[in-house]
Amino acid sequence: MTVEGDTDNDGGDGGDGGERWLQALELLLAEQRFRIERYAEAGSEAPAPPPKAPPGKPSRRPRTAPEPSASALSARELLKAVPLAAVVVRALPDARGAGAEYHCLAHNTAAWEDAGRRFPLVAASASSRPSRPAPPPPTAAASAAPAEGSWGEAVPLFEWFPALAATPVPRLLDAARRTGRPQGPEPAEWPHHAPDGRAVRSRVEVHVAPAGELLLLTWERGEPARARMARAAQQLARVAWAEWDLARGTVEEAGLRALLGLPAPAPLPDLPGLGRMVLPEPREQLYRALHDALLGERDHIDLELRLGPDAHNARVLRFLAEPVRAGSAPVRTVRAVCRDVTADVRARESAERALREARAQRERAEAVAEVAERLREAVLPGFPPELARHGLEAAVVYRPAGHAARVGGDWYKTRVLPTGRVLVALGDARGHGPDAVTLMAKLRYALAGLAFTGESVERLTGWLNLLACDDGEESTATSVIAHYCSDRGLLRWTCAGHPPPLLVRRGGVRFLDPPPEGPGLPLGVLPGTPYTAAETPLRPGDVVLLYSDGLIERRGSDLDRDASRLLRAVRGGTGARIPPGGAALDAFARGLVDALMAPDAEDDATVLAFRRVEPGA
Repeated sequence: MTVEGDTDNDGGDGGDGGERWLQALELLLAEQRFRIERYAEAGSEAPAPPPKAPPGKPSRRPRTAPEPSASALSARELLKAVPLAAVVVRALPDARGAGAEYHCLAHNTAAWEDAGRRFPLVAASASSRPSRPAPPPPTAAASAAPAEGSWGEAVPLFEWFPALAATPVPRLLDAARRTGRPQGPEPAEWPHHAPDGRAVRSRVEVHVAPAGELLLLTWERGEPARARMARAAQQLARVAWAEWDLARGTVEEAGLRALLGLPAPAPLPDLPGLGRMVLPEPREQLYRALHDALLGERDHIDLELRLGPDAHNARVLRFLAEPVRAGSAPVRTVRAVCRDVTADVRARESAERALREARAQRERAEAVAEVAERLREAVLPGFPPELARHGLEAAVVYRPAGHAARVGGDWYKTRVLPTGRVLVALGDARGHGPDAVTLMAKLRYALAGLAFTGESVERLTGWLNLLACDDGEESTATSVIAHYCSDRGLLRWTCAGHPPPLLVRRGGVRFLDPPPEGPGLPLGVLPGTPYTAAETPLRPGDVVLLYSDGLIERRGSDLDRDASRLLRAVRGGTGARIPPGGAALDAFARGLVDALMAPDAEDDATVLAFRRVEPGA
């Protein structure tokens, strides 16, 4: 049967949809029970009657051995039937009449050999007692002991084996004597010395069974201990085994109760009961998997079942199951191994969330970088062609940082003003990305407009400082703003927290002398900060380099070392003799950036180089 029609309405998720899948599961298993019963009825036949004896001959019945009476079972015969280490014990009233004294009557070979390994010190001490006959030395137990037998007279059990007195053995003997019912098995543990002298502890499963007037004490040190270790391993690994009999509706399990968190009195869940413990959403998967397995369409089931009050706090079980059938018979049993994979699933989901977030952040960073780069291309055009008519040629190189945002706040501006002076400026807005590009654009466009007032570079720098201060506490920038007067060959410039310009003249390289009052504060730090200008006469062929700090600054370095590295790079590039022409000036600037900027630089770098030439050249 299927419930395909429910999928469109409920989708297998919570509410009524989850209940419908439970009902479908119960109906599926009821149909399977019917198939099993019908198969059993079709295959059952009445037993054939025994063959009749020929006429005139009496029928012969097979002979059966007569059952021995209880009195015929001796202690020796009883021990033969026990494959475990066994001791026959008789309870005798003690002298005070308050309880019983237990005496050892006989033992089998397994008990004798085991005693030789586990009680060497006890046997040795007992052998020195003159009032009791001693067994052969434990080291010779295997050769001297009979296959089964008695130690002669009855001896007190706890005199021979005093270590047993501190185990559950006395209590089990008392309970078996009083109630007449078997007791145990229970774990018992005692210390002893190994053959090499090391102190060790033995642990066995002890069982006491009444046998008429006698008590049979047995212990086993093989499979119970392994089973206990297996149970401990199951608990550590959070693994359980279960087998559901679909015909009888019974469940056999090992560790399933603990894995499901069920208390001891609670009944184990059948398959519909397991479905009720599962959150509504996975119930459809459980139904469809069992449906296909029972109909022979799949030979195994592999699901993750979420159990709990809600999806956020759910525990996750890995449900690996197989249908079991005999030949062409219907599936009668579903056998499964369940493992708690909650920690694994949560770790996997956390990793997937982190991966999705990383991808989203990378996509956002790429989008931000693309927007910032397009904005930079829009606000940083080339040089106006009229520069050459006013005695200057220029070249600029911009290199973005190596990080994801790629675009910082470097900016530059060149413009011929109505007064005939040429505006040359370079600045660096704090930070990276859209915020830095936004501040850079504000400063650049503001300077382009304010420069048409004809005011001095000192006043222009002060106005840009006010603009940056009004933009916010984080809106700071550095700059060098200059006017070049072509008729006098004079460069007047201010410095607002920026690295000083560099002069290349006839093979020599030096930094320009700062303004008389020294470099001013960066833009946006303090409103009303005064700025003064320096004046530098330029000769034909002189090259002035304006650059941002990303070109020379290195992590862990200092300003003097950075400046020295810049001077060496300029001298080494062309021997401080830059060939004439704009192409040569551009090649020099690019070579300088290549030499100084590391591939993984954390800040972008800009170099603006301009040279005095003859007007109109």
